[in-house]
Amino acid sequence: MAFKKVWCALALGFLLPFSCAHTDFFTSIGHMTDLINTEKDLVVSLKDYIKAEESKLEQIKKWAEKLDQLTDTATKDPEGFLGHPVNAFKLMKRLNTEWGELESLVLKDMSDGFISNMTIQRQFFPNDEDQTGAAKALLRLQDTYNLDTDTLSRGNLPGVKHKSFLTAEDCFELGKIAYTEADYYHTELWMEQALKQLDEGEVSSADKVYILDYLSYAVYQQGDLGKAMALTRRLLELDPEHQRANGNMKYFEYIMAKEKEANKSSTDSEDQQEKETEVKKKDYLPERRKYEMLCRGEGLKMTPRRQKRLFCRYYDGNRNPRYILGPVKQEDEWDKPRIVRFLDIISDEEIETVKELAKPRLSRATVHDPETGKLTTAHYRVSKSAWLSGYESPVVSRINTRIQDLTGLDVSTAEELQVANYGVGGQYEPHFDFGRKDEPDAFKELGTGNRIATWLFYMSDVSAGGATVFPEVGASVWPKKVSRIYPADKTTPPHLLKQNRHQTEL
Repeated sequence: MAFKKVWCALALGFLLPFSCAHTDFFTSIGHMTDLINTEKDLVVSLKDYIKAEESKLEQIKKWAEKLDQLTDTATKDPEGFLGHPVNAFKLMKRLNTEWGELESLVLKDMSDGFISNMTIQRQFFPNDEDQTGAAKALLRLQDTYNLDTDTLSRGNLPGVKHKSFLTAEDCFELGKIAYTEADYYHTELWMEQALKQLDEGEVSSADKVYILDYLSYAVYQQGDLGKAMALTRRLLELDPEHQRANGNMKYFEYIMAKEKEANKSSTDSEDQQEKETEVKKKDYLPERRKYEMLCRGEGLKMTPRRQKRLFCRYYDGNRNPRYILGPVKQEDEWDKPRIVRFLDIISDEEIETVKELAKPRLSRATVHDPETGKLTTAHYRVSKSAWLSGYESPVVSRINTRIQDLTGLDVSTAEELQVANYGVGGQYEPHFDFGRKDEPDAFKELGTGNRIATWLFYMSDVSAGGATVFPEVGASVWPKKVSRIYPADKTTPPHLLKQNRHQTEL
């Protein structure tokens, strides 16, 4: 049986150094951890400058002290810190926007040491794409795990060690990014959150007039004319001369009058509109709803009766000489198709070796374009990856041999070991690992046939989420460090029995 799977968001990463300029930071926690050290270096440099001109630059000193405390916390546990998606987004925002504003503030009277350090470091800063990518990741997490804006804004996420919150300005920024993508649904959510925090008394540079301007238009685009008019009235109370708001109000009133004249608000029309809306909701990406539910641990198709058939055992690889005296731990994760998990079969030392080998090679993960057959990046796969061959290291060779012994599959026809490192809200949406009928040349260059199995090592723990789910069978498998999962269904169609695949996830 062939089945589709997806890796859900919130998979964590590991530490690696800079080796080049901009590299899609938001797609890899591993590369983002270096930004923590970069920001810390900038804070230290800034504090040296403040000591020289403290009397003139009190405002800058306060700003630096706030970030000094933040980066001290972050550098003690970079992976854990960036495991909180709000921290990751704010890191993108600080380095892409706020540090640039600070640079402009102090350029007219700045020490050579700080400006030269800033100039050198800026080539390694995130750009607009990174900030947008991190923001989209927050929105993706919000949808996948059914998180309301207040929960995200207050940082009340499960499993996080470094609690962080979004300011009204941060919420406004998220709303603006959604707006530029014509995502009026999330624009409304985050503009309302920004407005709520300002109404509660938060001191912020965010302006209610600007927020209401975006919010009213986003609401109008979603068809709620009455709410759009109410928001526009509130805007005009704050700024009666606002040109666009006055124009919008006249237009809204004109539309409202026409609707009344045409009697479009009749009961029959409302009933029909509700039915059409309901149909749209039912038809809207049913597969997405299914896999998002599985990512949350909902909708699992496992019954108590089937659960009783799942066991754990010591496994010797079908009397493999290497494992007769030292069998490995094996757990059944799913019955049909059979998915098993092995525990404690790769050491921390081996994990570190794999990481070190992969560090300089990590690059944006690609997918096969079904139309061209070529590899390309895609918004639905947010990660970086590297490939390792057995001849490069005895550790990689040993891992390959271990996979062969425990699965009974010949890894001589397998692809190289793929190391995947996921970024903030990292994910891989529903996909098939094997090439389908409409992709006959997907693995032609390998010369070993199609894929029949995927072996996953989990090489880091995950604070929350991160499940590998199989939408077609209703299964979710949750990550555990130094464990692996292996779809091992014996009913795999004969035409797929040609190639194996294995990879390592971080």
